[in-house]
Amino acid sequence: MKLVSYYKDDQDQLALLIDGLLYDTDLMHPGLPVSMSMFLNYWEDLYPIASTIENTIKEGKISRQHGIDYESVEILAPVPHCTSFRNGYAFRLPAALNSMPGFDQYPVFNFGNHNSIIGPGGVNCMPDHLEKLDFEMQVAIVIGKPGKNIKASDADNYIAGYMVMNNFSSRGLQAEEMPLNFGSAKGKDFATAIGPMLLTPDDLEPFKVECKPGHTGNAYNLPIKCWVNDVRVSEGNLADMEWTFAEIIEYCSYGVQLFPGDIISSGVVGNGCFLQLNNNSKLNIADYKETWLQEGDVVEMEIENLGKLSNTIAKDESDFSILALRKNA
Repeated sequence: MKLVSYYKDDQDQLALLIDGLLYDTDLMHPGLPVSMSMFLNYWEDLYPIASTIENTIKEGKISRQHGIDYESVEILAPVPHCTSFRNGYAFRLPAALNSMPGFDQYPVFNFGNHNSIIGPGGVNCMPDHLEKLDFEMQVAIVIGKPGKNIKASDADNYIAGYMVMNNFSSRGLQAEEMPLNFGSAKGKDFATAIGPMLLTPDDLEPFKVECKPGHTGNAYNLPIKCWVNDVRVSEGNLADMEWTFAEIIEYCSYGVQLFPGDIISSGVVGNGCFLQLNNNSKLNIADYKETWLQEGDVVEMEIENLGKLSNTIAKDESDFSILALRKNA
């Protein structure tokens, strides 16, 4: 099932996406909610109803006249108001490049700014964000039922769906913060894009493969690609995840309640950002000039069946610089 949130009557509207048309959930059945937040809070009860409606539409028993052209509306983040955001670290290559010898011990994560989750469209950047602005090619899940101390063997049952994610990063700001050993803050908290849809796990069954040896949970053979201004700059595969989402959920939920609407990401795919691509090129090209995102650039990420997420880099009208306030500069 493909679920989309779009802008309607000054609020987010949840809809089923079928053959290029959006069918508002609340209009299709009186028991279905208008928003993704409400749907997730009652996921186990409402999902069977939505699935039945989806099949009815596909069978032609509901007229296409009830659908709205997907291209005619403003698409929002599939989960417009998520309850929290955890950024995982599931791919081996980025960990190896960052010299993380403990990578095989735990599926670590950090917290992101869930209030900066955006969907397709513009990415508003302050001047300092444009200092080595980078994309991060990722995959994200959203939790569909509450749970605490969830075991990896059962954790896939807590996943409501999968989404494309672009975790934008200002490497200039990040470089200022990381030496303090307190993690990245302003280098990461301004924009994380997800979308254009949420795909439920049942639609991924044909792509299921074995996870890495010694690990537990579902894995999927899903190619991931990224373009900047129509030039492909990166590609990978979800099957390359070392740690599964099930294992990440187990780690995240240890001693802590997870809630419907919590978003958890895979972390960046190997060579899924300019930071890694630039470093690779420097090893082979002596006078290599680093590549970073610029104002006006269009970044597109696509995962088979999950759709294509498109974002355009825009510069904020303000010229305020936090870096200019450095003490003892």
